[in-house]
This record gives sequence, C-alpha cells and structure tokens, in this order.
Amino acid sequence: GLYARTFNCNLEEAKDGNLDNYSCLAEFFRRKLKNGVRPIDSASAVVAPSDGTVLNFGRVTAGMMEQVKGVSYSLGEFLGPAYWRNGPEVQPAGQTELEYEKSLLVNKDNDLFHCVIYLAPGALLSVNPSIAKWVAGLFSLNERAVYVGRWKHGFFSMTPVGATNVGSIRVYADEKLRTNCTKWALPLPYYDRYMGPTETDSDEIPLHKGEIFGEFNLGSTIVLIFEAPKDFEFKIRPGEKIRMGQPLHVTGPSVKQEAAAH
Repeated sequence: GLYARTFNCNLEEAKDGNLDNYSCLAEFFRRKLKNGVRPIDSASAVVAPSDGTVLNFGRVTAGMMEQVKGVSYSLGEFLGPAYWRNGPEVQPAGQTELEYEKSLLVNKDNDLFHCVIYLAPGALLSVNPSIAKWVAGLFSLNERAVYVGRWKHGFFSMTPVGATNVGSIRVYADEKLRTNCTKWALPLPYYDRYMGPTETDSDEIPLHKGEIFGEFNLGSTIVLIFEAPKDFEFKIRPGEKIRMGQPLHVTGPSVKQEAAAH
C-alpha cells in the first residue's frame, strides 16, 4: 500500500485492485491491467513499449548513443556481436563504431535512432537516472536481452536491461531465456538464439503492434534502437512520463502507420 501511494499507482486500472491478493512487491509491480486502459495509438509506427520515464532519445551518432545528457555509450558494446546476420561472428578487427552502425542499416539512406525508457519508479541503483549520469556505459555493463528483428524501414531492436540482482527478465514467447545467471555458468559472455523463419530449428517470434511481449520482475530499462528515414522526428522530452501505447514520434510522410506491423 505504501508503494502504491508513493508512486500514485492507479488501482482502478488493475485487473485485481485488491492489494491483499499480491504476495510480494514484485508481483504487484508486474500486475495485469484491464483491457483498454492502455490504448495503442493507431496513427503512429513507433509507440511506447511500456509505462515509464524517458531518459534519452535521438539519432545514433558515429556509433554512440546518449545514456543521459552528456554521458554516451557504444552501440557495438551494447548490442554485442552481430551474430543475428550469419550465425556466430565477432566484430571484425579494426571495425570502427561508425562502421558497425552503418553495417546494421538495411537501407543506407536511413539513419539509426534510439530511445531509453526507465521503468522503475524506485531507486534500483544499477539503472537509476542519477547513477546513469556518472557511470559511462552503464547499460552495456548490465545484463540485457537483445531482441533484433525487422520492420518496414529495416533494422529494429528492443532490449530490456536488467537491474542488478532484482531485474530478472521474462519474455513470454522465449521460454528458454534465463536471466540472472552467474557469469561462471555461461560458456561465453552471451547466449544467442536464431529465431528467423529460414532455419528448421528456429523459433521465430511473430509480433503484432501493441502485443504484450514480456515482463520485469521489478522494473528496469528498455532501449529501442531502430532504423528509420532521416526525417523521423521524436515528439517526447527527456524526463517525460509516458504510458504504453502512446506515440513516440511525429507522424510524417515517411513513417506511416503500416510500418508498425512488426
């Protein structure tokens, strides 16, 4: 109850508004909402993937992205080896950050854009905005589940970033995903799975606009990195509170509604 009051949780939106029915704070954090309380904007191609606070957004510049104002991190370090193209591979020796950025583009006339959304209302130190200001590359240090795919304009990725010890990630369509593993249990610094339609053992995840994807056990951060025409324009502000389904951009001639199919 204290948590709900402190962070102005609207219990009328929850399918179950009785706090006595939640066994722990994490269960309440990932509570299910009533149908219709998060309408998906029909005119926008890119909508907010969750409720949260906008930390930063903009164009990827020379392979670097702003974590918060004045603090940047590497696109290549964040996404890791581009094994999604042709199976396991590493970044070619000597490849610059800009070359890595350009290698992701399907249409070389497009640019890459990014948006960082902070879910946790509390002080999860590993991803709290106040910490993000002075720990460069914070998001690249934390455990993350990078999901890479395509949309109408080319490359699109959505990455939930876990908070240390508490931010375990669950993706409904990827039951083999295991987070909060110790590094000694990993054969490499990462696991990879191919989910494309051309492999007989693949587990492709077809997604529709606004479809529920997964959950955090107790909040963290979502990073969107995607390719779009050069005239793509965000219409959000750093520090702005947003709700799942609301538009993240100005609807222009290049980025249309039908682009959001995947």
